[in-house]
Amino acid sequence: MPFVALSAIVLGMTHPVDRQAIAAQAEQKVAQILGAASSWAKEAPEVLAPAVRAVCIRLGEMVADQRHYLTPLPEPQESERKAMLSLVAERLASAATAAGVEKELNTLTELELKSTGSWALVPAAQSEWITTAIRFLQAAAAGIPAELRPDVYWAEDVVAGIIVSVRAVVGIDELHARTEAQYSGQGKAVREEAEEDEEQ
Repeated sequence: MPFVALSAIVLGMTHPVDRQAIAAQAEQKVAQILGAASSWAKEAPEVLAPAVRAVCIRLGEMVADQRHYLTPLPEPQESERKAMLSLVAERLASAATAAGVEKELNTLTELELKSTGSWALVPAAQSEWITTAIRFLQAAAAGIPAELRPDVYWAEDVVAGIIVSVRAVVGIDELHARTEAQYSGQGKAVREEAEEDEEQ
């Protein structure tokens, strides 16, 4: 299905672009992100797959939506990248992509895990997102029988893996160091908290 916003996006460009090529590239990125979600979901019982997919969708949407904060590329590459990332964010936020995981996505929104400009620029926002995503997956795992639950570090590993996977698919290198630095520190804090809970 073609992206309805594509015409509006490319009208403001000063350089000619291949609309079909951009739309096809965006569709491919979305498919790869959803593929990454399926891959990471295999690391846990099937009942947790919707939670993993929701986290992956929301992260992909947030990363793609940071196109306005990236270091500009030479034209026409910059216009093409913005158009493609805009389509990726739009597609990930669509009802079609959310089908089957609406409940999980609504929960993430209630936890304020949603795309905002501050996510790309404010370290605290990135740290809070990572903490929220980890705890969301931990809560999902806590709701299934103990014998089926993945290990205590599963949620951290999944969030870290999703971050790497989505970043690689979208191709936003500028977010790599900032997100990785925040994950390293926050992941440690969450892990220590989990260990303290086990001791009590």
